[in-house]
Amino acid sequence: MTLSLSRASLLTRAAALATSAAIAQASQQPAASIAHPALWPSVNAQPKRDPRIEKRIDALLKSMSVEDKVGQLIQVDIGSIKPADVVTYKIGSILNGGNSGPYDDEYASPAKWMSLADEFYDASMQRNDNGPKIPIIWGTDSVHGNNNIVGATLFPHNIGLGAARDRDLIRKIGEITALETAAAGLDWTFAPTLAVVQDDRWGRTYESYGEEPQIAADYAGAMIEGVQGKVGTKDFLSPTHLIATTKHFLGDGGTGGKDQGDTVVSEEILRDVHLGGYPAAIEAGTQSVMASFSSWNGEKMSGNKSLLTDVLKDRMHFDGFVVGDWNSHGQVAGCSNEDCPQAINAGLDMFMYSGPKWKDLYANTLREAKDGTISAARLDDAVRRILRVKFRAGTFDRGRPSARAAAGKFAVIGSAEHRAVARQAVRESLVLLKNEGVLPLKPNANILVAGPAAQSISQQAGGWSITWQGADVPNSAFPNAESIWQGISETVKAGGGAATYSADGSFTKKPDAAIVVFGEQPYAEFKGDRPTLEYNPGDTTDRNMLRKLKAAGVPVVAVFLSGRPLWVNAELNASDAFIAAFLPGSEGGGVADVLFARPDGGVNQDFRGKLSFSWPKRPDQYVLNRRDPNYDPLFAFGYGLSYAAPGKVGQLDETRPAGMADGVPGTFFGKGRLPTGWSIDAGKVAQANVDRRAQEDSKRFTWSQPGVVTITAPKPIDLSRESNGEISLVMDYRVGAKPTGPVTLGIRSGGKTVSVAIGKTLAAAAPGEWQTIAVPLQCFATRGANMAAIVVPFVLEGGAPLSLVISDIKLDYVSMPMGQCGD
Repeated sequence: MTLSLSRASLLTRAAALATSAAIAQASQQPAASIAHPALWPSVNAQPKRDPRIEKRIDALLKSMSVEDKVGQLIQVDIGSIKPADVVTYKIGSILNGGNSGPYDDEYASPAKWMSLADEFYDASMQRNDNGPKIPIIWGTDSVHGNNNIVGATLFPHNIGLGAARDRDLIRKIGEITALETAAAGLDWTFAPTLAVVQDDRWGRTYESYGEEPQIAADYAGAMIEGVQGKVGTKDFLSPTHLIATTKHFLGDGGTGGKDQGDTVVSEEILRDVHLGGYPAAIEAGTQSVMASFSSWNGEKMSGNKSLLTDVLKDRMHFDGFVVGDWNSHGQVAGCSNEDCPQAINAGLDMFMYSGPKWKDLYANTLREAKDGTISAARLDDAVRRILRVKFRAGTFDRGRPSARAAAGKFAVIGSAEHRAVARQAVRESLVLLKNEGVLPLKPNANILVAGPAAQSISQQAGGWSITWQGADVPNSAFPNAESIWQGISETVKAGGGAATYSADGSFTKKPDAAIVVFGEQPYAEFKGDRPTLEYNPGDTTDRNMLRKLKAAGVPVVAVFLSGRPLWVNAELNASDAFIAAFLPGSEGGGVADVLFARPDGGVNQDFRGKLSFSWPKRPDQYVLNRRDPNYDPLFAFGYGLSYAAPGKVGQLDETRPAGMADGVPGTFFGKGRLPTGWSIDAGKVAQANVDRRAQEDSKRFTWSQPGVVTITAPKPIDLSRESNGEISLVMDYRVGAKPTGPVTLGIRSGGKTVSVAIGKTLAAAAPGEWQTIAVPLQCFATRGANMAAIVVPFVLEGGAPLSLVISDIKLDYVSMPMGQCGD
């Protein structure tokens, strides 16, 4: 969509700019962050308001106290709230964050999810004061299936679906996701993501359908209809469907590859690129919109009235509710996680809160509603929007979650029918980047399958799979899934051939062909951000395996798992065929469907995927989009070979450019190494290299007197975003000699060391056994550390007797009790 600037529109723009300058001067908001609604499209929002529902809302609002109304504005993570709290505070919504499960069990059965949903619902309907009974709603991140629940069908992440270019498939995926989520008793999903990612270093690139807004526009309506049902039919928000969330409004894909960053673009680019699928989603009836963590030209979206209210609600006529992201309101200027009337006044209707102090947020918001800081009209508008969605979704009329039509039908979760659709999605999402005549493979051949990723369902599923980051989840947590190796093995066995799995690619009998499965380890936001697009810098394991097999005369087929385009020129050169498989989800068998021919030699399934993101020639091509000047990709947007339309890829340049930005590494010490330019100083503490997983991959530190071990970065690093996102400083260690005195773990910024005590934890550890200790970065931030300028991100201080072997020091998510900081 590009707006033509006629004389009239130019005059409108001039008037709007004058108005924004006046607003900026009055509010101290940057003028460049004030949107002008007249420049944005007017949308035919659906569904139209039902007078009967509006009448019910009017009556309900009259019967609600201010306390009742404020409760509706707050959503709390289930890790921080109990059903008994809802009886008292009448909270309007709960969510399970990426690592929150029912009864503190990340691997809880669907029955446990439904049981807890009943408990919260019952609590919301319990009144002893004759006040109105308003059912609570439960939101969850069902972003590629009901991905929080063991056994659910997991679809390819959005980057793969973007390559499929199949609206009907998208709609079906939405329907299945809704049904499998409703079966567990939940009401609402925080999906779809409509980010139009412009810098692929961002750790959420895989949540985007593509770099072009048109793909999001094509898919948005179909996914909303799949999740919610079609407006105007009995299917709309029926018991087999969910409330959908369109996110993250607005510009989340333009932050320069930094999560929670700042999208510094003109209003025209914000509209023409990043608005993407929002008009289509609103026309399809999306009932909630999530405000982005990010900023636009310096103003946090959760506090930007010109966009949340003036554009989204007034100009585009969205009449559902706006929910914040994970404590995103706390980043608005002048706010904290526990106090932010600015966000409500800007147009946020519901806080999303995680942490132990949600009662403080409730109390502060209540005070501000009573003293007029939040006007009665704004409070009623926010509550009206939330109630409107609850009425439309039938939550007032359908009773307990377990009593609803779709609830408790656990057989649909991971059903054969649903998995067949997911397998189809895998086939359609695969993009063939290179094929030098080796594909399709014969099913009666002798096939070697190599690489640990071939056996890892968590790696093929990616982030947001059972856990937030998705890493290190055992295959047993995916009981209905099939690994890529399993799919290949079954196909070859059925074809009369032989398939052998070897993690390191070794073999005794030379195979007819080798399929090497490798790629990125799972990640989500924060952890997934990276400084360049170089695949596995400093680690040549996968590349060497490919080269070794090719040198042995074995035809090599590379299946690459990734959540974004990456610089893999060396790996492409070492392969005869190369498939971008992205993050295919639970149905690894879909890969084999396309790689192998039929027994008669004909094509079984052809490749049909086309790149929705451009792939780089160099690892420093961070911004590489079709609409950019000097566009020069290795593989352009829309590229994709097939058996019907083959092509050749020549020898590629493997030279790594000098002077690339290094960014903040996720690992400060690992595999016996430090990041380039970093240093370790043990001072008076004796150190020696020792073995854990490999030769000299760890260090032993022995204190014979008081001493400090530090790891220093070459320049200050910014960990402020990570401290907002429940990331921890993590250390893997083994105790030799237990401490008898104090031991602290900390960080240093501006000459100030901020530490927490860990001596009791170390003293309680079993000697000789590997342990992990994690200190949330929030602990350092709340003690006064300047998280934006950390010079020494690791400070370990102790005294004799103490001996530790340390193998890994990194930033990571580790599930810990809320508020736990050291001993």
